[in-house]
Amino acid sequence: MAKLLNKVRTTAQPGAKAISSGGRPPVAIEISPAGVLAAARPAAGRRDKTGAQDAPVYAFASLPAGAVVPGIDEPNLRAPELITEAIRSALDQVSPRARAITLVLPDTLVRVFVLDFDSLPAKAEEAVPVVRFRLRKMVPFDVEHAGVSYQTLSQNKAECKVLTAVMPGPILAEYEAAVRAAGYEPGAVLPSSLAALEITDQMEAVLAVNLSGQGMTTLIATGQDLLLYRILELPSGMAERVAEMQRGVAVAAAYYEDKLGAPPRRLHYTGNWNIDEFAEWLQQPELTVVELAPRPLSGIMTPLGQESIAGVAGALAGAS
Repeated sequence: MAKLLNKVRTTAQPGAKAISSGGRPPVAIEISPAGVLAAARPAAGRRDKTGAQDAPVYAFASLPAGAVVPGIDEPNLRAPELITEAIRSALDQVSPRARAITLVLPDTLVRVFVLDFDSLPAKAEEAVPVVRFRLRKMVPFDVEHAGVSYQTLSQNKAECKVLTAVMPGPILAEYEAAVRAAGYEPGAVLPSSLAALEITDQMEAVLAVNLSGQGMTTLIATGQDLLLYRILELPSGMAERVAEMQRGVAVAAAYYEDKLGAPPRRLHYTGNWNIDEFAEWLQQPELTVVELAPRPLSGIMTPLGQESIAGVAGALAGAS
């Protein structure tokens, strides 16, 4: 089973998260209801059309509506053969130099927590059962057979603060099986928002939002600390949806000010809606909405549609 998390804005705990001493693979895919987005770093020394060295290349393979239905209760991949073909097609376009990939999945599939412990065993094989025990009453699925991963955010003699991700085992197995059927190996797994967060300046306090068809995630990170990670399910009606987005961002901004002593000035945005539309919906002129991962000017192998590159770009930020 691939590792969840595998380094998010911080140094991974030795032996617990990295698939190799060099970090994550130089190739990543994000699977969403719209399709499969792939990104890869070319071999060292290669340059893109602008002359930039080792810039990622991107490709997208669309999927029919209903092929992927993200959720934690039922099978997600309703057309496994189509999904496997989309994975293979997107990856073939970016000419990956490794078979191991980072797999980026919708936020709604992964539950993320920051947990406090008095202490945690140094060895992962001893620490994971402790983390599982704490999670038993926190998630609505079987923790014993779930994909669980963690990384230490901070630690002293009195406290150990741990970022933890947990995902239903059968759901994770579905996605892993699709990747393997396409001829690749899932080396690490990241929820979309945590992957995207790696693009940001690690020393800067960041308020970010990730908007998808399934919901909206708000995050606050500062240095090596994750202060907020909140997933909101959005109603289907547009007016109600906009109102819920406004409330969600307002709550996150208030929490930012409460924790950091000053209101946020910028909101880092990623999602499958136009950034100008999103900013207009918010009606919060005190917040400047900025693109977390602007579309590159080159390296686009296929049309990307409305899909954001933030998840796969962030996944490559820790690539070897």
